[in-house]
Amino acid sequence: MRSIRMTSGFALIGLLALTACADKDPSLMNIRSDTPDEFSILPTKPLEEPEDYESLPAPTPGGTNRADVNPFADAAVALGGSEEAVVNGRATNRERALAAHAARYGATPDIRETLAAEDLEYRKANNGRLLERLFNVSVYYDSYSEQELDQHRELDRLRARGVPTPSAPPDPERVSNAGE
Repeated sequence: MRSIRMTSGFALIGLLALTACADKDPSLMNIRSDTPDEFSILPTKPLEEPEDYESLPAPTPGGTNRADVNPFADAAVALGGSEEAVVNGRATNRERALAAHAARYGATPDIRETLAAEDLEYRKANNGRLLERLFNVSVYYDSYSEQELDQHRELDRLRARGVPTPSAPPDPERVSNAGE
């Protein structure tokens, strides 16, 4: 009887270990999905009567409505762009000029795919230890801590080069060390 319990206990531990080591896309943040998603509820734009009913486009099944929210187009307009460029998917002359200026020293056309593949490999290598995965502990900040920017050191570097920088609160570590 005792050996059956031990065997089933070892089988359960082995099953848990295999489940924790499964080859899946590592999620470093471990955000729970059993909570309501407050971003899934979008307020619609107010309904407005058109100037001319003949100028309205014909309704298309699965198409968009003029009162539907389009956050990408709204953000583009708020940042000085045009809604048409987002809706049509074409860049404006100003946006093409900006893209050309940003790529003046060369650009990798598949940079998004390359970075996504490299980040996936990095997340697999830094996915946390066994118990962290079993108990759903977030390891995001520990995993990316080597890549974190020291904002106060960067501010000092820019100011030393004469780059105009905005005012910023002092480094709390320097303030606490100065009082000692």
